[in-house]
Amino acid sequence: MSLLLLFDLSLQGRAGVRGLEFLQPDGTLATRTFGELEAASNRLARLLRARGLATGDRLAFFLQNRPEVIELWLAAVKLGLILIPVNVLYRARELAHILTDAAPTAVVTTPDLAAHLPAGTAVWDVTALAAAAAGEEATRIAAPADADTPLSLIYTSGTTGAAKGAVLTQGNFATNALTLVTAWRISAADRFLCSLPLFHVHGLANGIHCWLLSGCVLRLTERFEHARAAAWFEEFRPTLFFGVPAMFIRLLELPADQARVFGGRLRLAVSGSAPLPAEVHARFRELYGSVILERYGMTETLMNVGNPYEGERRPGTVGLPLAHVALRVCDEAGVTVPVGTSGEVWVKGPNVCAGYWRRPEATAAAWRDGWFRTGDIGVLAPDGYLTLQGRRSDLIISGGFNIYPREMEELLLEQPGVKEAAVVGTPDPVRGEVPVAYVVAGLEFDEAAVAARLREQLASFKQPRAFVQVPALPRTALGKVQKHLLPPWRA
Repeated sequence: MSLLLLFDLSLQGRAGVRGLEFLQPDGTLATRTFGELEAASNRLARLLRARGLATGDRLAFFLQNRPEVIELWLAAVKLGLILIPVNVLYRARELAHILTDAAPTAVVTTPDLAAHLPAGTAVWDVTALAAAAAGEEATRIAAPADADTPLSLIYTSGTTGAAKGAVLTQGNFATNALTLVTAWRISAADRFLCSLPLFHVHGLANGIHCWLLSGCVLRLTERFEHARAAAWFEEFRPTLFFGVPAMFIRLLELPADQARVFGGRLRLAVSGSAPLPAEVHARFRELYGSVILERYGMTETLMNVGNPYEGERRPGTVGLPLAHVALRVCDEAGVTVPVGTSGEVWVKGPNVCAGYWRRPEATAAAWRDGWFRTGDIGVLAPDGYLTLQGRRSDLIISGGFNIYPREMEELLLEQPGVKEAAVVGTPDPVRGEVPVAYVVAGLEFDEAAVAARLREQLASFKQPRAFVQVPALPRTALGKVQKHLLPPWRA
């Protein structure tokens, strides 16, 4: 089933209903009815077609949360375009890689963000694009599409090397939304506060698609701001909130009496994108009177596993396989291990992406006999609850964002005075993990200059929390760095 058909079935008779509220940075509220979103996306689709875009063409967006992202997404569904969401925190090195690899026709962005794009990038200003689209007809155009029609390339470091574009189809997004709306009982009666970035699958695949499928009211903010969260909860009175652990940790700072009132209205709080500490789970329940539902997904697979809506939401676990997912825990040979034994989590289902963009070797390595190898190490309890224990690789997850150490290490080795470099994740009470750089330094090493260079080239969440100078990196006889033998860093 195509996404457009799914949305039409859900939103029948709701054209005049206010569906979207956007809290602008200046505090004012912009609103859209479902009918206005339909008309705006139709106009935009016509404009994009007039600019030469057709089914299968690629278009990137490099934007903070705003209604135009949703209109662009709906227009892409209608035209059969492949959209490429780009993290607004990315800088020169990351942007150059993604734009070279995906080769989009243009990047939809704002003047301030456009300044970070590589020279020569075709840029379409989002405000000018919306103004031009306003002159187009509002009647719908729709290219033929089905579940296998590609809709997005979403870049992920995954478990190996440079970021790869996961090819996500309309069927992937439709399956994910149908499953979550059913499992979490999301309906038109809900009020959904979304502060997750729409360039990430958590906000885009879960947030936007569950909203459109259910027809509930969505309050979108440009980003999460813990200083304003209390006002948002008080004014909007959400029944649904999706977040990452760092957001829930910030929400624990609210006064107990205020938190209890908010929690009484909150039907469901969902955490994902990084492990939720059991302590935060317990403190949130005590403070808000609401039990966080932790779940587990990936860019390549969207949602795989979740704690139940009804039943035990077990702290420290990510719950049970969702209705559309087959799951195994396997050893290195691909043999299913006994219950209670650690192994790599393998999944299969209509949620799994179509492969990696132009990376046949990476695709072949990640799939075996129809099963996707997640790279996550986990263990199943006798009753089916899955507990994740870490990555098969040394991927760092900080505040819900993936950091692949190799990328940072390669850049460090380009800097004067850096002879060797290793980057590892260290626990952080707010972000889950933060990167720390261990360097073997020569006389020319200038820590401040290296830090400045990294700020120019990499996103803020990838900046090392500290530089630790060591005389040598511990290595095996074959020269592999043994990161677990590096001296622990303490703030």
